[in-house]
Amino acid sequence: MKAVIFPGQGSQFTGMGRDLYEQQPAARQLMDHANEILGFRLTDVMFSGTEEDLRQTNVTQPAIFLHSVALATVLPDLRPDMVAGHSLGEFSALVAAKVLKFEDALQLVAQRAQAMQAACQEQPGTMAAILGLDDETTVRICQEITQAGNVVVAANFNCPGQLVISGSQRGIELACEQLKAAGAKRALPLPVGGAFHSPLMQSAEAALAQAIERTQFAAGSCAVYQNVDAAPHRDPDEIRQNLVRQLTAPVRWTQSVQRMVADGATEFVECGPGKVLLGLVKKIAPEAAGSPAAV
Repeated sequence: MKAVIFPGQGSQFTGMGRDLYEQQPAARQLMDHANEILGFRLTDVMFSGTEEDLRQTNVTQPAIFLHSVALATVLPDLRPDMVAGHSLGEFSALVAAKVLKFEDALQLVAQRAQAMQAACQEQPGTMAAILGLDDETTVRICQEITQAGNVVVAANFNCPGQLVISGSQRGIELACEQLKAAGAKRALPLPVGGAFHSPLMQSAEAALAQAIERTQFAAGSCAVYQNVDAAPHRDPDEIRQNLVRQLTAPVRWTQSVQRMVADGATEFVECGPGKVLLGLVKKIAPEAAGSPAAV
């Protein structure tokens, strides 16, 4: 069975999507339509913007979403048996599973980005990657620091031995010190604008919930393995609720891949910019085949 997976924030690069735009009429039409919906030429930033331009949340998120969906659009043999996306990538997965129309998903992505940017300004925070330590120890130390008054939580369960934490600046500093003392090989602060997938995103969650409530969701044409519980979903109401919760809950990517394999996935295809997720899949389920989607 084929599992199609979609990347999230961090996979952007200058020039992303240019080949698709120039060589695939269907992709060009979709990208031009996106520019009209957003009210600015997102493609100009994708094709020729600087790394700093692309790192702005209100650009990064719609850019990665658009690149992923445009690529999926021009691949007639993609035909997923199941889909999943990492954080932002879940919106691309929902389009691939026909839960959301492209136009509605793009507007939700744009609103999500704006809400997250506003939450970052209200509640400043950051993230760090913890390498070479078991998940249980990382979670326990984060809980202890939070209980003592500095928010820090496990945010992305990426693969065994790689977990991203999220929280206040002081919470992250304390966690990095204590996790290295507990045996982590590395504790690397990440160049991000806020504490994503943490309680500090609660104001963004409320704003996104209103937008999602106004949007039409359909039953999935295939199962969508969602970040919050790593379980397959087709029911529109369940998908809605999980999509809202995703902003403050951890991304359970390790568990999602494990569940997809348990449910019969033998081939993983990454659809979007980069190959980060395939690298994680190889560490989680080395027995599964993997390949980047290509035109």
